[in-house]
Amino acid sequence: MSNVTAKHVDATGTMLTGRYNLRGYHTISGGTAGDVIFRDGGSGGTIKLQFNIGTGTQPIVMPIPADGILFATDIHVTLPATAKTTVFVESV
Repeated sequence: MSNVTAKHVDATGTMLTGRYNLRGYHTISGGTAGDVIFRDGGSGGTIKLQFNIGTGTQPIVMPIPADGILFATDIHVTLPATAKTTVFVESV
C-alpha cells in the first residue's frame, strides 16, 4: 500500500510541513523562464533539487528513483512568476 499524495501550488512558498520523500513532480512555466528550487527548511533552507524551465508550454514531468528525495522539515518551493508545480510525496 502506498502513502503517495499530491500537492499543487502556483506561487513560491512552503508546500508541505513535515517529513516527506519527494517522489516526483510535474511543472509548467506558464510562459516565464527561470529556476525551480525545492528546499528543506523554508526559504533559506538546504537546496535539495533545482532545475531550469524555459518559456515553453510543455510540462516537465519527472519521477524520482528509489525512495525519492528526503525533506526532513518541510518542502519549500521557489517558482518563476507564472510557473506552477504539482509534487508527488510520501510521508515518512
